Amino acid sequence: MKAETLDLDQQPGGPVPVPPLSAGADDTISGLYAEHALGLTRLALIMVGDRESAEDVVQEAFLGLHRRFDRLRDRDKALLYVRAAVLNNARTVLRRRRLPSRFAGTYDPPVWSAESVAILGAERREVMEALHRLPRRQREALVLRYYAELSEEETARVMKISRGTVKSTTSRALDALGRLLGETR
Repeated sequence: MKAETLDLDQQPGGPVPVPPLSAGADDTISGLYAEHALGLTRLALIMVGDRESAEDVVQEAFLGLHRRFDRLRDRDKALLYVRAAVLNNARTVLRRRRLPSRFAGTYDPPVWSAESVAILGAERREVMEALHRLPRRQREALVLRYYAELSEEETARVMKISRGTVKSTTSRALDALGRLLGETR
């Protein structure tokens, strides 16, 4: 019997070959990561609710940027690409949590650590809990507009919706959040 060698780069499930980047691309991606990774991780944390998943979401987004950087039409929009990827990856994480699995029990939302509880305070926790009770699109619009401080236009591009939809969704989300918190706007 003749022994076979496997070419892991060609096998499903093996490492994905990453073509070398053009000169300066690594520096650009590293600069984006250094400047925006913490903010994107915070954004993902608000969306998915736990730090480990948030960090994974951001890492996957930057890995995707690295893989596709040479194919970007407008490299000035790399940050927009990463923000959209973070949002999409967070959606995927939340979707997977809802899927029943015969191998896993039910998903319990993360419990805020004692350290986080002490730092956040009761009022901020209440807002976070109310935010997580909003529909996905409303939560995303609020987080992108007010936490990530994106303009309506930038939020529309990241969410792939119109600017008017951002305005109406944000307005409805603020009303719903106020109702959940027992306040009037």
